[in-house]
Amino acid sequence: MIRIDAIWLYEVERTAASLDGKQRLALRQQQASPAAQALHKWLQTQRQRVPTGGATAKAIDYSLNRWSALTHYLSDPLVPIDNNWVENQIRPIALGRKNWMFAGSLRAGKRAAAIMSLIHSARLNGHDPYAYLRDILERLPLQPFSRIGELLPHLWDSAQ
Repeated sequence: MIRIDAIWLYEVERTAASLDGKQRLALRQQQASPAAQALHKWLQTQRQRVPTGGATAKAIDYSLNRWSALTHYLSDPLVPIDNNWVENQIRPIALGRKNWMFAGSLRAGKRAAAIMSLIHSARLNGHDPYAYLRDILERLPLQPFSRIGELLPHLWDSAQ
């Protein structure tokens, strides 16, 4: 009997995490792919039993309409099973969106967005945001315009 629950698919991914690309793909094809196919068949069967227009029907339709995207990870060993990492990275922005509406003006809102982009880019590049901002704000008045790009987080060198 094939397990068709999402927990099983994540268990397969935990095992696959320590494998190289070829091994990960083989494991996904051997264990996760049959489970995903069984889940797809089950969703199709359940959709026929559920009345159109309800929340359950919408949820099943959502999954079925995006099935190729949901299962793309099964054919590409570099693709993760979900996008939780990205969701966690953008969560602070999404949570603060309403607060930033009160930045004072459109111009102030654009400035706040630029600063937030620099802070998060600094984090993603492994820098301490405070040290990064302090350093570039100290350098900025003397930095030639033609070399302003050197202050971007992915090019920044704290040793300068």
